[in-house]
Amino acid sequence: MSPAPPRSPIHLQPLLLFKMFRDPQPVLDQLRAEYGPVVGLGFGPARMAIVGGAEEVRSLFARPVEDFRWNHKFNALAVVVGKESMITSDGDDWSRRRASVQSAFSRRRLNRWIPMILGQADAAIDALPAGGTHEVDLYRVGRATILEIVVRAFFGESMVDKAARFGELMQAPQDYLELPAWKQLPHPFPIGRRGRVKADRRAFDDLVRQAIVSTSTNPTGDPDDVLEVLVHDDSISEQEILDQVNTLVGAGFDTTAASLAWMLWCCGLAPGIWAELRAEADEVLGAPGRDLDAVDHGTLSRLVVADRVVRETLRLHPAGVVSPREAACDIEVGGYTIAEGTLVLWSAHLSGRDPDVWNDPLHFDPDRFLDLTEDQRAATDAAWVPFGGGRRNCIGFALAQMELTLLIARLAQRLDVTAPATGKPGPIGMVVNRPRGGVPFQVTRRT
Repeated sequence: MSPAPPRSPIHLQPLLLFKMFRDPQPVLDQLRAEYGPVVGLGFGPARMAIVGGAEEVRSLFARPVEDFRWNHKFNALAVVVGKESMITSDGDDWSRRRASVQSAFSRRRLNRWIPMILGQADAAIDALPAGGTHEVDLYRVGRATILEIVVRAFFGESMVDKAARFGELMQAPQDYLELPAWKQLPHPFPIGRRGRVKADRRAFDDLVRQAIVSTSTNPTGDPDDVLEVLVHDDSISEQEILDQVNTLVGAGFDTTAASLAWMLWCCGLAPGIWAELRAEADEVLGAPGRDLDAVDHGTLSRLVVADRVVRETLRLHPAGVVSPREAACDIEVGGYTIAEGTLVLWSAHLSGRDPDVWNDPLHFDPDRFLDLTEDQRAATDAAWVPFGGGRRNCIGFALAQMELTLLIARLAQRLDVTAPATGKPGPIGMVVNRPRGGVPFQVTRRT
């Protein structure tokens, strides 16, 4: 049988869709509670299936990638990252484009970036107002810091001077992707926010083209420069290079910045967590100002409290509330048949809050990952999917986890923070889900 829609008159379904694409989390939670892990919505060419149960999401990831299409008519990301990006591609094109940047995420490269990440965290902290307590939007601080990290990680020193400009040109796409879905419907006209996104994307591409010319003329031999690797890869075109660079920069910092913002809220409101993070950082990282070249993967692996905090934050607040893919054939999920052409919205938000897996799922508890039985660990690993799963998982997941672990440890070590009495805000955005209003904390520099 097909996934059933909510048991309400058909004329109410457009209202549910309107609410979901304006403020998705409450509607997703309601549909999961009332109708189960697989729910059908819409009709005709706009039909969709929401898949939220942990077991059902895992079954999706186990299917061949050929059963789905990512380059579909409802993919709002294409106007931002381009139609030749690896995240909007299918088949052989996807394999080739992903392979072109896969080496950027080798363990060897990741390990080399650890001192740089801590150095950028220190630079951001040192730039905060000194002397006394000040209100600081730590979301903006984190976003700028992560952008700098991403540009340095992927492109070495060749485009560091462009990082701030990249951030400016990424703001319109972020604003666009936070609009309700009906305001993102494709159109060919160079007007409105969609037109601004296209204009800023052209400006972004012009900057990268300048870097391509410079790299082609004067190669540096820098092993960390992904652009140089792409330029000398004969299997991809210039447009493919432009789309991969935009994807790496955009997806590499907006999602991680949103996750850091949620982590700050969770830790700032949870009694004792900040102090626990600080004690661990003092012991593992040593005093700020030590030789960062001595900080390596072994150091990172000892930040076990920070790692649990990252995992628990991403369980409750994954960067993407739902992730769309189109069924390329009829598929079976949770006892239902999802027809070819249906937009399948699997939800890390729902899987991470599945009451069949998580005890007291709405409570922030980093210690829930301690002392698990083998069966419990298997269940939680399957339900914890903030980076997706299967062959189409997020290519940068290891970098994101590493950044978040190091950043929260260093921030806790060097800052005293107090969250507003108003408490945790609601979310904004569906493609990238961040706290509405940022992270306006009272901040005091410790060192």
